[in-house]
Amino acid sequence: MTVLGLVVVGAPAALVAFLGLPTLLGYPRSEVATDRAVKSAVVTGLAAALIFLGLMLVMNVDDPKSRHFPIDLGNWVEIDVEGEKYEFEVKLLYDRLSVPVVILSFVLCGTIGAFAHRYMHRERGYNRFFVLYAIFLLGMVITSLAGTIETLFSGWELVGLSSALLVAFYHERPNPCRNGLRVWVIYRISDAALLTASVFMHHLIGNGDFDVLLGEGAWPAGQISESFEVHEALLIGLLVFIAAAGKSALVPFSGWLPRAMEGPTPSSAVFYGALSVHLGAFLLLRVSPILDLSIWLSALVVVSGLSTAVFASFAGRVQTDIKCALSFASVTQVGLIVAEIGLGLPRYIPLVHILGHGCLRTLQFLRAPNFLNDYRKMENAVGTTLPRLSGAWDRVISAESRPWYYRLALERGYLDALLSDGVVYYVLKFFRTCRRLERRWLDLLNGPVSKATVDETDLAPFAERPVEQRP
Repeated sequence: MTVLGLVVVGAPAALVAFLGLPTLLGYPRSEVATDRAVKSAVVTGLAAALIFLGLMLVMNVDDPKSRHFPIDLGNWVEIDVEGEKYEFEVKLLYDRLSVPVVILSFVLCGTIGAFAHRYMHRERGYNRFFVLYAIFLLGMVITSLAGTIETLFSGWELVGLSSALLVAFYHERPNPCRNGLRVWVIYRISDAALLTASVFMHHLIGNGDFDVLLGEGAWPAGQISESFEVHEALLIGLLVFIAAAGKSALVPFSGWLPRAMEGPTPSSAVFYGALSVHLGAFLLLRVSPILDLSIWLSALVVVSGLSTAVFASFAGRVQTDIKCALSFASVTQVGLIVAEIGLGLPRYIPLVHILGHGCLRTLQFLRAPNFLNDYRKMENAVGTTLPRLSGAWDRVISAESRPWYYRLALERGYLDALLSDGVVYYVLKFFRTCRRLERRWLDLLNGPVSKATVDETDLAPFAERPVEQRP
């Protein structure tokens, strides 16, 4: 089983090396070689995961720990400071949560790989797409199987990096680059929260092992270790929730998901419709025993999930393109999944919801390029425009206020504007004030010479500078 577990991770790692190293050396693989490598890696990893699942189901049925199989790859970093040990442990964990998610990752990524081979045929960025695709697959597998928070953070970063680069895939146009940067900024907020949670875990127990944090009981029966104080576990839980909110586009971070539709359709399908958008819910499932400690933290998760579902359902009905409409439909379901986790329902319910929704949304995204053509053919067959179906919102909102609500939904609740004007503006203002104070202090120490280096245009937003003044 250890060999099978290593094959599950080794197959996508070998794919990254096979596609990435020749690309770095300036000799990218041909389309045929790339397609064969992708199929081989996905089939190998999927077969190993399925065999592993079968062995887990038939071996030691009466022993709950047979559903909890860790593979420890040792401490890669070990520091002893004043008698306190800090360790960076690489550990894979195969249990009833990680194995279904990693199988889903292989199935959907394999489907997308076969689709993208034809969709991206003879595109200039064909090789670049599949290199990022391989990095994403490796990140998903590592995140799903992570047994420590630092291992999870490594996969989390690979997923975020490949996602942001694929949003900006068509970098010859300004919009994809701008939206890719916006996605990257939101991801960095999420990453910072997860990294802070990792630091707190290391400060409290010296490592980031989930078995130490949640006990050694097989998921979903784990309990918080008695060595933790309640407020310490709740602090970690709150930081993990912020990380999940950023990655899964929960309110107020929902604005980045429709921006991510600038990337190629295959990446939109597997990243933001099926796998990446569910990572926040997966993380909450992994640390779900923490939510059971506090009714307030559980209530925060429920309110965030339900508000996200309502907002996404409201905004998605007026979107002008099908990919944005599908992205908001994905956020609606993710919000419901998060609410299910916060309500304390049996943990298998949100897990099955994740698996089913990922498969359905992948199918819808892959069908999106042909949908308008099929719709036109249907109207031609009927001989008239198909009638618009009235929804629940039409019965709730009056005709007089409908234009105002329409604009509110079309602007996606002004969430982007609220974040930019209510958060980013004041953060930038604070740091610009610090920069001016620093310059004045340097002028006081060095004399008037350094005043010549002060340029007020440096304090203006980068986007508002003329092109010739940009570094």
